[in-house]
Amino acid sequence: MLHVVYTVADLDAGIISDWHEARGLLEIRVARSATPRQFTQSLNRTLDAVLASAHWYQMWRGEVVSIASPASPLRVRFQLSDFTPAPLVEIRERKGLVAVHVSPVATADEFVHAINPALEELLAGGQWFQHWEGEIVTMDSPDAALV
Repeated sequence: MLHVVYTVADLDAGIISDWHEARGLLEIRVARSATPRQFTQSLNRTLDAVLASAHWYQMWRGEVVSIASPASPLRVRFQLSDFTPAPLVEIRERKGLVAVHVSPVATADEFVHAINPALEELLAGGQWFQHWEGEIVTMDSPDAALV
């Protein structure tokens, strides 16, 4: 089974977000004190680093999409929502792109509380897999212990 889990943490000074990957798990930590503008910008850099490691892939209408796909390289983009009032988190997915719109007034805690169930729903769609040490891990794979 795949898990993408966001947590709020007290990170070292100057660090707004970081990540850790294991079999079936991607954990992303967000600094508790970060503003929405700070954490959306930092998460864009963090997810670029995650995808550059080439362990996560999207299946889009039978096509495997990765960061190296020439026509539509896989990317995740966080941006502040233009809506007022805005939902805490809104996720839109298309081939090669996951767009995450974040309320400009969301605290890091509120963001994490909203994004985790939204990501569970996204992953439940079965369009994602992880290549982990030679194994293809999908939502149907046996679960590994969460770190």
